Amino acid sequence: MRSRYTAFVLGDEQHLRDSWFPATRPDEVALDPATIWLGLDVLDADTSADGRSGRVRFRAKWRDGPSGAPRILEEHSRFVRRAGRWYYVDAV
Repeated sequence: MRSRYTAFVLGDEQHLRDSWFPATRPDEVALDPATIWLGLDVLDADTSADGRSGRVRFRAKWRDGPSGAPRILEEHSRFVRRAGRWYYVDAV
């Protein structure tokens, strides 16, 4: 989760694409360069008993570039682990 947040901060669309599970990944990942990311709080995380899936609940703070309005994104994200690597699946 932290690497994906960092990718949003840095505008690294390739990392977001590469860390997205292929079955749920959109055809294109496009970021808004005007978005200013202000911080990430991981609120909860758990992994399945077999270590092949997990969930992360987080809160990300950001500022809308054009308006300057502060925003908060809170999400429960699902991840799967394949060949030792974690992939974002979706938000529930």
